[in-house]
Amino acid sequence: MEKNWSHLVAEMPDLLAPSMAKDHPNLPVVKAEGCYYYGLDGRKYLDFTSGIATANTGHRHPKVVQAIKDAADQLMHGPSGVIMYESILKLAKELKLVLPENLDCFFFANSGTEAIEGAIKLAKHVTRRPYVVSFIGCFHGRSLGALSVTTSKSKYRKFLQPNGLAYQVSYADISGCPNGADPEVYCTEKLEKDFETLFNHQVTPEEVACMIVEPVLGEGGYIVPPKSWLKKIREICSKHGILLIFDEVQTGFGRTGEWFAAQAFDVVPDIMAIAKGIASGLPLSATVASKELMQQWPLGSHGTTFGGNPIACAAALATLEVLKEEKLIENSKNMGKYAVEKLKFLQRTSPVIGSVRAIGLMIGIEIVDPVTGKPDGEALMSILDRCLEKGVLFYLCGNHGEVIRMIPPLTISKEEIDHGLHVLEEAVYEYQSSRSTKALLNS
Repeated sequence: MEKNWSHLVAEMPDLLAPSMAKDHPNLPVVKAEGCYYYGLDGRKYLDFTSGIATANTGHRHPKVVQAIKDAADQLMHGPSGVIMYESILKLAKELKLVLPENLDCFFFANSGTEAIEGAIKLAKHVTRRPYVVSFIGCFHGRSLGALSVTTSKSKYRKFLQPNGLAYQVSYADISGCPNGADPEVYCTEKLEKDFETLFNHQVTPEEVACMIVEPVLGEGGYIVPPKSWLKKIREICSKHGILLIFDEVQTGFGRTGEWFAAQAFDVVPDIMAIAKGIASGLPLSATVASKELMQQWPLGSHGTTFGGNPIACAAALATLEVLKEEKLIENSKNMGKYAVEKLKFLQRTSPVIGSVRAIGLMIGIEIVDPVTGKPDGEALMSILDRCLEKGVLFYLCGNHGEVIRMIPPLTISKEEIDHGLHVLEEAVYEYQSSRSTKALLNS
């Protein structure tokens, strides 16, 4: 490996598709460890993205790295079914211990999108029903099946015409709750009205195979719904024989302060899609359901060549051990509360921060125009760029690119949170100062 490959970075526009190479901030790195990236420029960057909620145990945790090395000495590839190996069976057994009750049978794949595809296929196969209901703002992936239920941004669906066998209703609208109203009551009552309209005018419940929802809105803006809202979805599904799918690709493995958001909200789905934090960065995911459901999904109805790769499964087993031994789920809950307290103080002193939305270490910081209160994606990018210049990496989300995602590794310490949020505070104040200066010059 070359020590300096900056010439390759210069060739990047010719080598990689724009859809792969032009995300923010496109930081060339040579190494990652713990909560840090080490840049090609020789600088050290505090990572508040954890590979988009994937490196929950931190980058290159020694126990995970050793598990990968040991596994590579034994077996590089399955494929499962043609052969069978210990790591995939042991992983299934260990996952059963941390998942909600009755979610005890697994189809392993490579990515979150694949897990979603599997979940939808399973639901349709078992119910023999054609339609799916999803929620506006949710992100479930970009393959055509997953894209039919992804509505976080219209640009993801542009020119692609995903199949029309899906209907959408609104996600929990916390911001639309009237002053003085209880969000639990408001959002739940609105949900009931939305489903009444859907079932009376567009599709009968007897035709719906499943509902799929992110228990916490991810790419769509980090919105934490009321617990009663999710419970009402569970109730509606149970009433009509509709299978409930939780997309826990981003919320799983301690991100919300519990093993899974299902446990944080005390709502158990029929099917769950899990990925991201499962193997500390190696490609692995799973569609999870009860044995009773999975047994109705026979050989040949779904398949995989690389899913459940033995090395990835070994990494996942080590990941589960680290999460338990180092009490990282408890740390997620505690550090999340600590970070939110500091962010709420910053919010009170900064008019560009509209709201702070959080559960565990899944934190969204909304950036708004201080005059209009409207989402301001341009301001967000300026703030993120300033943070990067100071050595801290954040990511973004939201329909207008207006929400800063703060999703550090679950190994994060108070000192690292203090440093990262101090940099964010500096960036926010610098942006506000430049905005004021610009306004004076234009007046």
